[in-house]
Amino acid sequence: MTDPSPIIRPDMTVLDVVSRYRETEKIFKAYDDVAGECICCQALFEPLKAVAKKYGLDLKQFLEDLKAAAVSEVANGDHTDELS
Repeated sequence: MTDPSPIIRPDMTVLDVVSRYRETEKIFKAYDDVAGECICCQALFEPLKAVAKKYGLDLKQFLEDLKAAAVSEVANGDHTDELS
């Protein structure tokens, strides 16, 4: 049995997060304005920690926002853990 609480770590890539939790795509799009470019287009294979550093994002807040979207997805029953 897997833990239903989403775990998003700084070492996960953008692709890891979006493929596991589709609702996080909205968060990445929201951060595009701050980044000045499409994060999913330009940093898909980069770890979240590197993305935050590259674009001057607050890593803690970035991770919290992504996790909130993932928690919402899981709570709504829209999540399928493809990696389990």
